[in-house]
Amino acid sequence: MLFTIILVALVALWVWWKKTHYNDSPWVKNRIKNRTEDQQTVIRYFCNEPSCLSKKPITDGEYEEMVSNFLASNDFKKKALGKIGLDEDQVNEIEPIHFEGYRFDKDSLSKQGEDGKWRSSKYQVSWLFFSDTQVYVYQNTFFMDQDGRKEATEEYFYRDITNFSTSSDTTETATYDKNAGKDVLVNVDANRFAITVPGDKFYCSLEQNDYTERAIQGMKAKLREKKS
Repeated sequence: MLFTIILVALVALWVWWKKTHYNDSPWVKNRIKNRTEDQQTVIRYFCNEPSCLSKKPITDGEYEEMVSNFLASNDFKKKALGKIGLDEDQVNEIEPIHFEGYRFDKDSLSKQGEDGKWRSSKYQVSWLFFSDTQVYVYQNTFFMDQDGRKEATEEYFYRDITNFSTSSDTTETATYDKNAGKDVLVNVDANRFAITVPGDKFYCSLEQNDYTERAIQGMKAKLREKKS
């Protein structure tokens, strides 16, 4: 009888321990080293599978909430104006426009959610400002699973711009393969906005919606006006 009680207690303790700890693979354990608690949470979201016998990773919705909270805590429009060195009343030819969306690359973690949508640990925010003669662009690309980020600024004269366009491009991105226990590369279709000038294009990640459609149409109308 005592043996049975001890055995049941040990099984209950084992189940409790499993449910309060993540089922991290060796790859994940190595990846989360020296990461913040939030970054570890993101890595586990992209790499760990839900299991009844381990602590579950966050959901797709909870990850999107983490991204939204990060965006809300950073005034990227203010950063953009500071970086390009202009006051907003100097670039009010039309309303400033912003694009944002997941960026899919080989150096980011990606995952297809239960809703079929692909998400990435890399996110990109772009702000565009319009003066009488030029378009100014500020772009901030950051990671949710590490500290890396990149800022970029560009400016273009209307006369040099040949087109504003959007496209859905197939991109190689890294996703975690639980059977291989490591990242593998897969092809993902991602939406991008492009400013085209002779010999070059500047790309911005974006989620296509009513706002971006109206914004792009307004930009095209302004470009036609400036070139007429």
